[in-house]
Amino acid sequence: MILITDELRARLLANGAVETETDHVPVVKLFNPVGAATWLLTELDAYGDTLFGLCDLGFGFPELGSVSLAELQAVKGPLGLGIERDLYFAPRFPLSVYVEAARVAGHITETEQLLRHAAAALALAHSELPPDAGG
Repeated sequence: MILITDELRARLLANGAVETETDHVPVVKLFNPVGAATWLLTELDAYGDTLFGLCDLGFGFPELGSVSLAELQAVKGPLGLGIERDLYFAPRFPLSVYVEAARVAGHITETEQLLRHAAAALALAHSELPPDAGG
């Protein structure tokens, strides 16, 4: 399976080229079909190998980070199965919402209720922040 199509690559590169910190919507979801590892990826560096996003190796501690596309493509598990792309993934929220939901759930989730709760919690947290006191 082609993990990153030309269209996805173009979107990931465009997100990676943005010079300001941006809360992108995930572009692609990759997963291990015989394990618990999942990646929600938003950006690709200009060299075309380093992806950035929410990485969950299945240990209960998903985190933001980078992963090598070449390394993902090289993974061969039982029966020669490699990492796959979720063809039905339809992101509905920015990455920060998936991060918050994953923090609560202990793994990357697409559960609507958890995502909506995370989105509401993030909106509330941002609206209740006190003004910067300058120090």
